[in-house]
Amino acid sequence: MPENRLLSIGDLARRTGLSVSAIRFYEEKGLVEPFRTNGGQRRFLRSDIRRLSFVLIAQQLGLSINEIEEQLKKLPHGRTPTQADWNKISRAMKAMLDDRISQLERTRDRLDGCIGCGCLSLKKCALYNPDDRAAILGAGPRLVL
Repeated sequence: MPENRLLSIGDLARRTGLSVSAIRFYEEKGLVEPFRTNGGQRRFLRSDIRRLSFVLIAQQLGLSINEIEEQLKKLPHGRTPTQADWNKISRAMKAMLDDRISQLERTRDRLDGCIGCGCLSLKKCALYNPDDRAAILGAGPRLVL
């Protein structure tokens, strides 16, 4: 790979607005994979600007590092991703976001009834969960989740 097509970690930091230490963190997590010069310096593809921008956006949407890593694994290594590559990730992300939105809406709609209602009334809770039917779903707030 011609070195003039690669970015130093400082250049990548300036282009993404990330600190050098944040880029190193993402490298440790496998989200970007720099090349090394003969002197051991990191060099990044220009497409890593987009990868790191994707990471920042995905984190703002509430995705975990592991979820982001799973999506980035779908991108090619060693070449700039195409529009088709990004579209594939976009479809997967839309499905994940739709699931999260659905869960948030269910939680919002049931917030007054079952989360921390404080009623401490087995009589009232028996209306929502007679004979503790939710127990078969597992521990925790299963009627909400």
